Amino acid sequence: MSSTPYDDVFRTMLNDCPKLVLAVVNEAFGEHYTGEEKIIFAQNEHFMNRQDGQEEERITDSCFTVCGERKKQYHIECQSTADSSMLVRIFEYASQISLDCAAVEENVLEVSFPHSAVLFLRHAKTTPDTMKIRICTPGGSQEYRIPVIKLQKYGLKEIFEKNLLFFIPFYLFVHEKQFGEYEKDVHKLEQLKAEYAAVRRRLEELCEKHEITEYMKCMLTDMINKVASSLAEGHGRIVEGVREIMGGKVLDYEAKRIKMEGIEEGISQGITQGISQGITQGISQGITQGITQGVQQTLASLVRDGILTAEQAAERMGRSMGEMKKLL
Repeated sequence: MSSTPYDDVFRTMLNDCPKLVLAVVNEAFGEHYTGEEKIIFAQNEHFMNRQDGQEEERITDSCFTVCGERKKQYHIECQSTADSSMLVRIFEYASQISLDCAAVEENVLEVSFPHSAVLFLRHAKTTPDTMKIRICTPGGSQEYRIPVIKLQKYGLKEIFEKNLLFFIPFYLFVHEKQFGEYEKDVHKLEQLKAEYAAVRRRLEELCEKHEITEYMKCMLTDMINKVASSLAEGHGRIVEGVREIMGGKVLDYEAKRIKMEGIEEGISQGITQGISQGITQGISQGITQGITQGVQQTLASLVRDGILTAEQAAERMGRSMGEMKKLL
């Protein structure tokens, strides 16, 4: 499957700021993740076996497990246009994902399908709110729903209220149908730029409150510019307008703050590792010291009971007679 700029942006955010996807999971599946849960990503490359015996490589957009109160596996596809084959691809991906984690016990093959959803960057009137996959077997049928997220239905207020920062780079899709107007009407273009100025301010505020990191803010800004360059290709005023507001490069103070975040994180990890190592060493030293003291006390008792001479006990402990006398 050929990659698109939007697939690249989607995967970049998953790779660089994976915590952002938890709000998307909450929105799609009605979960209540806080954003602090551990996320474990599975491999995205899968090989589909075809009827002619050939293998075809497919790349899923995301497959990951969230470790909350209990572990749940999710699979989210990002689609730039409505596609009638989407359900077929989701079933192919979900089947392969389930086989990757399948288990055979007492002649029973158990496969667990992930919770799947689709993020449509564009949608039509006929695009459903949910899709379904029904699996019919000789033993009966099973049906499950695939939530559909329509990005163009989200305004900036709702995006920030629900912490759906993952949607921010794709927000320009909301304005796509007005691109021609923005190119011709300076006033309307200024309104678009004002929206992005608001985005910039909100990201700065979140960064100052330490709700996102400087790195995360810069990553989102960079992804906004990448989407704008691709989506508004041929609409130079829009691309330049977005870049003018969001900035085309990481500023010096941003780079310094990112560096400081890295230093602080490194110090924090170093302290944690140091404490852990210290505890381990302390336990080891404590055990060794305890054994040594026990041996000394035992030998001293044997000397006092007349079973060993002081010289014999000192020799066994590797101590001088002076040290042995202090123990006695």
